[in-house]
Amino acid sequence: MKKNNTLIITLGDPAGIGPEVTLKALASNELPNNLETLLVGCKKTINGIYASLKEKGVYPLANPKDLNIENIPCKENFAQGKANASSGKASFDWLTRASELVLSGSGKGLVTAPISKHAWTLAGHCYPGQTERLGELTKSQKTSMLFTATSPYNGWKLNTLLATTHIPLIDISKELTPELITSKLNALLEFCLMFKENPTLCISGLNPHAGENGQLGKEELEWLIPTIQQWKKSHPNFVLKGPISPDVCWMSSAKAWQGNEIQKAPDGILALYHDQGLIPIKLIAFEFAVNTTLGLPFVRTSPDHGTGFDIAGTGKACCKSMLSAIKTAWELSN
Repeated sequence: MKKNNTLIITLGDPAGIGPEVTLKALASNELPNNLETLLVGCKKTINGIYASLKEKGVYPLANPKDLNIENIPCKENFAQGKANASSGKASFDWLTRASELVLSGSGKGLVTAPISKHAWTLAGHCYPGQTERLGELTKSQKTSMLFTATSPYNGWKLNTLLATTHIPLIDISKELTPELITSKLNALLEFCLMFKENPTLCISGLNPHAGENGQLGKEELEWLIPTIQQWKKSHPNFVLKGPISPDVCWMSSAKAWQGNEIQKAPDGILALYHDQGLIPIKLIAFEFAVNTTLGLPFVRTSPDHGTGFDIAGTGKACCKSMLSAIKTAWELSN
């Protein structure tokens, strides 16, 4: 393998759909011809899943015999479709090893299949998600979750960054600060500049109707609007709109995704919390959106869905988001 052409791919929770969507995605003719991959997981497990899918008539699939695999065996048995300590330990160990491989120069980027946070907890690893574990492994203090998707209709890019990630709803207003918003706007701008010279950004309000001038919450008036105004002064060459009422913030993006009024849609949106950003992203671009972690010393992407325990082993899992994650990691790392 050529290290400068290699992406490291973790198989995610082996009790979920991670191995299946990986095998399906790697069989796609949409991948670059010079792309090399190194999978991190259990050879026995992926061989078994491949054989089971073939028996069900699932096609096309990449044959594990033709793939480069860093073999880290599952030490205990597990049942597909059920979160358990064994599968949680496996996916945790695979992510840890994959991070080491990328940091050592064995690959130019990392693609991670979905894991179960509950299974991690059962295995004794209490993390909100893979993003936080990767931040710890790489000693990265300021990581961000950004979801990007390329429209299959016109090539337009939908980009949404989350100001806060996996925290309880009740803690969001405590976590949000002018410093955090400024940092996230800077990260969003830097990402969008990779694709457009003068990107337009917008930011969602925290409260319904962006606070309605203090009638539905005072965060916008007390600190969010002043923070936005200060950011504009520091970045006079860029357009930042907001705070925009959350219930309409993504409407122009939805139209642009379908090929309508692209010029009116922002190039990047800052959502203030997890579900505020993920609900419109998944409604607009589910199966195409990719979770991209900013702030790491390497490119990391992941599909926008979870472990799919309810369909694990059935052959029904859609690989579009995993395929998009691989293609996006290749694009960004180049």
